[in-house]
Amino acid sequence: MTSPRFLLLPGWQDSDAGHWQSLWQQHYGWPRLQQDDWWWPRRGDWMMQLDEQLLADDRPAVLIAHSLGCQLVAAWASHSQHTGRVAAALLVALPDVARADMPPQLQAWAPVPTRPLPFPSTAVLSSDDPYCDAARGLQMATDWACEIHSVGAAGHLNTASGLGDWQAGLLLLNALLARAGCAPI
Repeated sequence: MTSPRFLLLPGWQDSDAGHWQSLWQQHYGWPRLQQDDWWWPRRGDWMMQLDEQLLADDRPAVLIAHSLGCQLVAAWASHSQHTGRVAAALLVALPDVARADMPPQLQAWAPVPTRPLPFPSTAVLSSDDPYCDAARGLQMATDWACEIHSVGAAGHLNTASGLGDWQAGLLLLNALLARAGCAPI
């Protein structure tokens, strides 16, 4: 079994202190991919940061993405020559950046990539996510060839959703790790 490294990919404006990603970072010591600009994210810059982080360590990585971090994974995987460095990806709360009502800071992230991800992935979807219609989230996850897990009405799966350290998310992560042939956490 492979012992991967874990990399947290927050979304737009980063993940706050009560967010499950921040709590996982505190508990497990997993690094967070840092971005130069959390408020006006440029897709190419974010993709470059991910490439650089993955090239800095030879161990296979498990990407744990929330919101815009999910779009980062899909965009990066569509362009990078280093996708073999990723063992798996957990994609939580996919946002529809192509929606007309998206903030102007995110409009440059459209169009949404449609290529299948070249590594095992799980998409975690909420039926009432304010940033993505349920049908659109399902379509993106299907396009990306993700295993799909719906959690029902849970908002944007962030601090406001009341997930705390999100033990159910850790179970999904361990199931993904098993599919990818990686050691569990």
